[in-house]
Amino acid sequence: MRADSVCVYAIEPCARDRRELPNYSDVPNGSTGLFTSGQPTRQWTVKASEPVGYEVRIADGLFEPDSTVLLEDARPGTGPVRRVVVTDTVVNDLYGKTIRDYFDHHGVEYEICVLPDGETAKTWDNVLTVVETLDRFGIDRRREPVIGIGGGVLLDIVGFVASTYRRGTPYIRVPTTLIGLVDAGVGVKTGFNFNGHKNRLGTYFAAERNLLDRTFLKTLGERHISNGLAEILKIALIKDYRLFTLLESYGADLVGTRMQGPYDGPHPDPALEAMERAIHGMLEELQPNLREKNLERVVDYGHTFSPTVEMQALPELLHGEAVAVDMALTTVLAERRGLVDASQRERIFRVMVDLNLPTWHELCVPDVLQPALADTVRHRNGQQRLPLPMGIGSAVFVNDVTPSELAEAAEHLAQAALAVAR
Repeated sequence: MRADSVCVYAIEPCARDRRELPNYSDVPNGSTGLFTSGQPTRQWTVKASEPVGYEVRIADGLFEPDSTVLLEDARPGTGPVRRVVVTDTVVNDLYGKTIRDYFDHHGVEYEICVLPDGETAKTWDNVLTVVETLDRFGIDRRREPVIGIGGGVLLDIVGFVASTYRRGTPYIRVPTTLIGLVDAGVGVKTGFNFNGHKNRLGTYFAAERNLLDRTFLKTLGERHISNGLAEILKIALIKDYRLFTLLESYGADLVGTRMQGPYDGPHPDPALEAMERAIHGMLEELQPNLREKNLERVVDYGHTFSPTVEMQALPELLHGEAVAVDMALTTVLAERRGLVDASQRERIFRVMVDLNLPTWHELCVPDVLQPALADTVRHRNGQQRLPLPMGIGSAVFVNDVTPSELAEAAEHLAQAALAVAR
């Protein structure tokens, strides 16, 4: 072949004449394909897109003997059904026998990997423990999805391993906590903590299926119900006034009944509607922006200061509790800017109290909050992009919060939290 002859492999037939090669500069920005520039060609640009599709399904009673929802992906006629199941110590103590009996009943060959529970377990060592289990089991990454059964921490670890093990292994998420059902179990982010930072290492990787079984909540402690309700409240405050009124009317009952009912009042099942609205609202925001190309995300409400507060307070604060403190602080910021009036702020704080969520923490001081905001600015591409509530059920983004404004809001928050606690 002559030195000036070029062969380009593309979706279109190969063109050996340079004049037939599409020039990248002439291609619309949204196009996909293989494009060249220069004559003779010195540069190739690949533009490709891969569709993302996954299922989120409320499916109570997953481990009832006659349920086959968890095995719907199994392919008949390809040998025994095999699965690696990853869970945590709490779920294993409560449901380990039920899980094993279920797989035994359906003739599944399986291995169960049990990790420690809690945010402090979100470590590289536990990532490697799951990898070693997959290697030992000899998983077929094309047809044997890994199953993660546990809270948000466990699901983040399993998702990260699945996204990296042999460059991508399918997995199924079965969240067992409320925060998992409405938040960690419906998006595509994975990750684990590193060097004192929350989720410093992670990926975007969709589970094939997210199966949400409310019956797990029957054995969940009330504090963890409150923890999940913080993420439901987040959706209410930034986009769903109807959801807020449900929490306002039934908040204490939702905690006390562990989202199971029955409930006094006209609503037959406020817990189910609250879950449905929270999940739908979350997915509405995530679907067009799964990989966070647009950094102005209303679902980041409550997640500006909370990562730093949560990590510095470990193990004192749960994730949702830190988010609640962040939401209380930013509600006060919004009030001081005239975006929320005093009566709305009082309603919001009262709902937080009804949900057994904190409205203040001793780490709400300038020496913690200012570096937290600076860290957020770094990963929001140089701007604050801080969502603030605008009334109840809407939000606005700001980029001009000053250190003095933040310090004054923190002082005001301490007073407001004390007043609502009386």
